[in-house]
Amino acid sequence: MHKKTIAVIFGGQSSEHEVSRNSAFHIISAMDTDKFFVLPIGITKKGQWLIYSGPVEHIKTGEWEKYGTPAIFSPDATQKAILKIVGGSVKQIPIDAVFPVLHGAWGEDGTIQGLCELAQVPYVGAGVLSSALCMDKVYTKAIAKSFRIPQTKYLWLFAKELEHKEAVLKRVEKKIGYPCFVKPSCAGSSVGISKATNRNELETALFFAAGYDRKIIVEEAVIGREMECSVLGNDLIHVSGVGEILSAGDFYDYDAKYNNPLSATVIPADLPEETVMQMQKIAKRIYRAVDCCGLARVDFFLREKDGKVLFNEMNTMPGFTDISMYPKLWEAAGMPLSVLTEEMIRLALERDNGIRG
Repeated sequence: MHKKTIAVIFGGQSSEHEVSRNSAFHIISAMDTDKFFVLPIGITKKGQWLIYSGPVEHIKTGEWEKYGTPAIFSPDATQKAILKIVGGSVKQIPIDAVFPVLHGAWGEDGTIQGLCELAQVPYVGAGVLSSALCMDKVYTKAIAKSFRIPQTKYLWLFAKELEHKEAVLKRVEKKIGYPCFVKPSCAGSSVGISKATNRNELETALFFAAGYDRKIIVEEAVIGREMECSVLGNDLIHVSGVGEILSAGDFYDYDAKYNNPLSATVIPADLPEETVMQMQKIAKRIYRAVDCCGLARVDFFLREKDGKVLFNEMNTMPGFTDISMYPKLWEAAGMPLSVLTEEMIRLALERDNGIRG
């Protein structure tokens, strides 16, 4: 059997650089080297691409940068290759597929997906349109609304509107009220999110979110439980069971997610079967609505006062760290990360064959 060369791209210029490295460490460690030749390619925070061939542990720690060799992903569709630059010479390394383990901007937002499309190289995960839509919470919510998928009450604004601060504060108070959550529209891993319980906190939260994106979304705070499920597939979709997030903080922000050991995940969540089925049904609907393929994690709130399931958001390249819900849910369903990784690559090749014949 032909051993396929998979370029695993990690790091990147987003605020989720460290999370990406952690995810890549676990994915590369799980890949079957009898079936795949793994070509790790790191992108530094400054945007430099480097081929890395040292111990995989150095990807997690960040030491990999010391040993990388400059590289370029050629957009030339006749090459389908990574160009390794050594001194004044260039060596072509043909690749069969790309696994873009990149979270956030310049990786999960359709940018690297577009580069793969130009190069006509298969890639793991959602396409250009779906990646861009799901990265932007405003548009994800607009699509959910058009498909009549129940979700939290929200409004959005441009950061530039904060030049008229009083008008914005009054608008939020009138439509959303307190408490509320303020988020950058385009950011993942709970980066840039704040909870506001009064006007002073709201003002601080708005300007904090504006530091991450030109669009800001404000949502009502839902008193209830946070749930997630994993989706896998192209035209045929499989949905995992449901897991619950137990945040050690007031809410599940970046620090609670990655730095607080008291945060936990519960798999499976203690829920009635009909509630699980309802979440799985909604997950399928939103996955199809945004034309997703490959994989995604879909997040929900279960409102305490009436038990209503509310769609929160979806993530087209969820984390693959040791605490990440996406791989844990599939492991609980009998699919360990080694098998899951192989299936994601198979789906990438299947989709590419379906498009280009």
